Amino acid sequence: MKLVIVSHTPHYQKEGRIVGWGATIREINYLAKLFKEVVHIAPLHQEATPIGSLAYETPSIVFKPVPPSVGNGFLHYLDLLLRMPIYARHILAELKQADVVHVRCPAAISLIACFLLFFVRKPKIRWVKYAGNWRPEAKEPWSYALQHWWLEKNLARSIVTVNGEWPDQPKHIHSFLNPCLTAEEIMEAEILGKEKKLFQPVHLLFVGRLETEKGVAHCLEIAAKLFKKGISFYLDFIGDGPEREKFKKMADDLILSEQVRFQGWLSRKALNSFYAKAHFLILPSQTEGWPKVISEGMAYGVIPLVSATGCIPQYLRKMGVGRAFNPDQPEDFAEAIGSYLVDPIRWKKEALEAIGYASQFSYENYLKSVEQILFKIPSL
Repeated sequence: MKLVIVSHTPHYQKEGRIVGWGATIREINYLAKLFKEVVHIAPLHQEATPIGSLAYETPSIVFKPVPPSVGNGFLHYLDLLLRMPIYARHILAELKQADVVHVRCPAAISLIACFLLFFVRKPKIRWVKYAGNWRPEAKEPWSYALQHWWLEKNLARSIVTVNGEWPDQPKHIHSFLNPCLTAEEIMEAEILGKEKKLFQPVHLLFVGRLETEKGVAHCLEIAAKLFKKGISFYLDFIGDGPEREKFKKMADDLILSEQVRFQGWLSRKALNSFYAKAHFLILPSQTEGWPKVISEGMAYGVIPLVSATGCIPQYLRKMGVGRAFNPDQPEDFAEAIGSYLVDPIRWKKEALEAIGYASQFSYENYLKSVEQILFKIPSL
């Protein structure tokens, strides 16, 4: 069978090979095990290749490049209008030969793919993955809101997978867990996670893009609260972004340069070594679906202290792990850390619960779920 994937995953050229954003490429490498041929339509960027980018592992995966949309605000939408015919031409050409199509939303190119699926008859087996916040608390960008509405009304005539379990969910929309680690990696993480104990200095971890929307400034505010409480800690930022220097200056201004460390993007192996040491994952972002970094950290017994957005609170309640707060309330995060320090037995109990749940996020379980939704649930 031939699978066609449409996504906004950034790709780059590195030493004569095509590489892409690591988390997505890793997922596609596993997804390819279910198909004879996979075609991935996504943007090819000319910038330097970010650390953590990966190559496809099998020749059965063929990358079909399209130009990325550029600019911000009005210029971005103008550029997108100019590129729409290019995107549509590439997508339509591949859909004619596809047995299954997989669209990864929300993104501009994904919106175009969803529009096209309203008009074409092939392929019959369709899967749209909405990776963002399916039930956002605040107003969304109009393009996200349009994709959300289009999918909820089933105008793409597709199975849709989302983060979380929601009331009054239409029958074509299915709750879905995103993979992050192999069964072998989860076993290795379990060994390291079970050995950990909570003590000072507390090891805090942030993993993601360094930008305001991800709550990096809130992380520094939480760190300042801990410093004032006399709690010894280290806060490692894993990631990068255009606002990095601004946040480094903020850390200096808060007199936190000795406690806060900006590590940049890291390889998977290097990142895992930070998970192995961390006690808490801090993620006070404005909006999220279900970030893979939460389940990655849980595999190592890292307790998530994260934003009460999207499906995060319902999953944490179900698992009995971590806490979710308003991201604008750094004092709540700091108090939670203090309360765990007072009761390290509770921290250990939740760390073990987190390790137990992590197996649900394996790639092996992911493939079983994909087979279920694509080949055992009737297409719409």
